[in-house]
Amino acid sequence: MAMWDRIKDQAKGLQQQAGGARGSGGHGQGHGQPGAGANPGSESSGGGSKAQLVGMLKTQLTSLKTELKSGAYRDASMAMCALVAAADGSVDPAERQQIESLILQNDVLQNFPPEQLRQRFNKHVDQLSFNFQQGKAEVMQEIAKAAKKPTEARAVVQTGVVVAGADGFVAPAEQQVLREACAALNVSPQEFGL
Repeated sequence: MAMWDRIKDQAKGLQQQAGGARGSGGHGQGHGQPGAGANPGSESSGGGSKAQLVGMLKTQLTSLKTELKSGAYRDASMAMCALVAAADGSVDPAERQQIESLILQNDVLQNFPPEQLRQRFNKHVDQLSFNFQQGKAEVMQEIAKAAKKPTEARAVVQTGVVVAGADGFVAPAEQQVLREACAALNVSPQEFGL
């Protein structure tokens, strides 16, 4: 429970650092996904759920939209989305379609042409589906390229958390790959409650 409070505090702090304190209090919409709060411990003492946290991270990312226009962020984010999709070792066509849709609807990722995003995401998913361990090594190299800029590195992790939590639940396999990505990006997984 305390980890979600830490994440909310971290998200608020990062949002204020980015000049994103717009009087909204940093609260995004959780989109009311079924299953939000179904995981034990997903409710914080302040009443916030994982879905609300994901909404808050989305809001924070949107506040950084003008800063997140580099090719390194684009490529690392697509690698991260593919890694989250394949975290359990496979990606079925419905899951691929759902995550691709999330990518194309993401405000920040709209900085890039949809076909570039689709192409990079699907390339990484294909690599991970063909040989997960080898594909994971290649994807981690792509993710690590964003480590040079701390704002981008954190945004890549946030993008991964937003995609992983879109259904209101972050699976243990997704948490594990997000922690590994944090290591590749030189950011603390504790910042994101991982």
